[in-house]
Amino acid sequence: MSQSSKARKPIFYGWWVVAIAFVTMGVAIAGRTSFSLLYPEILEEFSWSRNVTAGAFSLGFLVSTAMLPIIGVLMDRSGPRLIIPLGALMVASGFGLVTLIDSPWAFYATMGLLVINGSMAMSYIVHSMFLPAWFVRNRGLAIGVAFSGVGVGGYILLPIMQDLIDQHGWRTACLALAALVGLVIIPLNALFQRGNPAEMGLEPDGGPAPKRDDRPPPDPIVDRAWVETDWTLRRAARTARFWWVFAGFFCGLFAWYAIQAHQTQYLLEEGFSTTAAAEALGLVALFGIVGQISLGWLSDRLGREPAWTLSLLGFAACYLTLIQMQGAPSETLLYTMIAFQGLLGYGLAALFGAVITELFSGRQIARIVAVLSLSGNIGAATGVWFLGVVHDMTGSYLIGFWVCLVMALTSILCIWQAAPRKVRLVAGQAARRQP
Repeated sequence: MSQSSKARKPIFYGWWVVAIAFVTMGVAIAGRTSFSLLYPEILEEFSWSRNVTAGAFSLGFLVSTAMLPIIGVLMDRSGPRLIIPLGALMVASGFGLVTLIDSPWAFYATMGLLVINGSMAMSYIVHSMFLPAWFVRNRGLAIGVAFSGVGVGGYILLPIMQDLIDQHGWRTACLALAALVGLVIIPLNALFQRGNPAEMGLEPDGGPAPKRDDRPPPDPIVDRAWVETDWTLRRAARTARFWWVFAGFFCGLFAWYAIQAHQTQYLLEEGFSTTAAAEALGLVALFGIVGQISLGWLSDRLGREPAWTLSLLGFAACYLTLIQMQGAPSETLLYTMIAFQGLLGYGLAALFGAVITELFSGRQIARIVAVLSLSGNIGAATGVWFLGVVHDMTGSYLIGFWVCLVMALTSILCIWQAAPRKVRLVAGQAARRQP
């Protein structure tokens, strides 16, 4: 094999890994989100209480969160070619078996323990455990492209799912999703996905490349002793950086999921129509495709901290807009809120894996990702709960919005304190500092 083909092959296969992740993420999150489409159908057919029916989603989310450390260990040992297909098998089985339910416990077992819980092994956190290893120069961009599959998948699959429900019933829609996961996602990942380029004797895209002027490539390493440490979970947890990231993830997802869960209800309370509120949620997800790709790309040029700052400032500006909207709703404010949340805020998804990988690369990277992601999940659940409690106690979201704004700014401070730039420079920073 020639030198040029060796240089091209890692980049080519790395983007193939991204393409598989793009498809997998789109199907996984659309499948999980389809719970909201099935929810009214289940209520109507079985006449269960809303509390009991919605509990299936909560159970699946809580179990999947508790399983994260175990998934991290399994990913370190077996990689995505085993873990993602296993999760997909659970999801496909759940969608197939849910068509046979006749009791709440059966709904909890199929939709909760199989679909919602299984989808965790196909979604953001698991992909963050191995995707960053394939890229250095374009790490943020690659993760952003992969995660944008969530927006594309939702935009394409959810309307199809709703149409199947309307035309043929919810059971047919579930069987169609089971077939899609079983026939596409399982073989695609089992046969072609790879955990890191070393498995194929390849280098990530940041490997040495010849220069026309024979200058050495820019050296991105700032703290060589830190970079050369083989980080285990126990060793990482003894550092201040680990806990700054832990707090940054908690605060960031607190701000993100609080508004995601309560946005529609707030807009309805402020006088917007159900159509406008639903369209706003869809537009945020659509704009999020652009946000994830663009902030991922920008983080490869300016650094993870500036990109993180832009994203959380997007959420902070979103909350300021919502506060200004109280009592004075307008379409201008509505679309301003959508733009801040989607184009900036949603870009945060492209940065989690990159931040962790640049700080704590080592043989237990998946376990470290799992534990730090656990803090994000706890933050997400806490933010949604907190905003609901504030509204119940005061009759308004106003105080809760101010708290969420502070949490967004706190997350920025935490990531600057973790300081990935003091360990390893991104490609753009390294190139600018080269003599």
